[in-house]
Amino acid sequence: MNAVVDFHQLSTLKFQQITTRFDNEFGVMWSIMQPEPRPCFNKICLNDLLQHHTYLQNVQGQIISQGKSAQVNYLILASSMDGVFNLGGDLSVFKELILAQDREHLLAYAKLCTENLWTFYSMQAPITTIALVQGQAMGGGFESALSAHILIAEKSAMMGLPEVLFNLFPGMGALSFLSRKVGMHTAEQMVRSGKIYTGEELYKMGVVDVLAEDGQGEYALNNWVKKNHRSLNSFQAINRAKQRVNPLTINELNEITEIWVDAALRLDERNLKVMERLVRAQNSKVNTDVSHINQKQSA
Repeated sequence: MNAVVDFHQLSTLKFQQITTRFDNEFGVMWSIMQPEPRPCFNKICLNDLLQHHTYLQNVQGQIISQGKSAQVNYLILASSMDGVFNLGGDLSVFKELILAQDREHLLAYAKLCTENLWTFYSMQAPITTIALVQGQAMGGGFESALSAHILIAEKSAMMGLPEVLFNLFPGMGALSFLSRKVGMHTAEQMVRSGKIYTGEELYKMGVVDVLAEDGQGEYALNNWVKKNHRSLNSFQAINRAKQRVNPLTINELNEITEIWVDAALRLDERNLKVMERLVRAQNSKVNTDVSHINQKQSA
């Protein structure tokens, strides 16, 4: 039998780069990212998220909140940073490991990413996962949003896969998740183009599930929960059935990650210079327009 966890105990786990909160009415648990020094997936942020989500999975979402037994029905991935959901992989670390040709540590980082995605996507508990994108979700940030059962985005949110700009591809789930939403042809076009899309564009394509007005993302999320809560059991059962119809396995994610690592280790000096420009964009928290990088690359 699973132990019931006191939310006070859960919330005092030593998270360094996420904060959590629990809303009792509908059983909504929040994982709010606050990575430092860049708004990207460093190992500390990834480990915090994995610890929190695995813990909830292991106890089947059963916690004690305000002295009473409560069920976590929804798990929200969001960001504390205004205008940024997540800018993706830690490119500064990527560059160092590629220069050192350190396959072991690059693969370990990549598999930590896929383990996070897999836990969120295949949540082995009666918990619906939701990504709330307000602002920019680039590369791995977009992939993490795609791993949610429901993707909610504001109209002007910016999402894309810019890895092609430095001669790589998004190797932590983009093709797997997108192909199951929009088909492999469209998924490959999105990966090859490096195009940045608005939330509104992705909603029309069927990638975003719920579209919110700018500044109204949390309001739209709360409305979705209230509207769908009565049919939560059927929603979760249908979601599990979808996995049987078009199954995704952790082996698929890990095998693609191996391809990504080998491709990353083949990047040359020119490619790494482009990556460095994106690192500077991450540092300045500005990544809304990567077209100027593309122009410099082709110059």
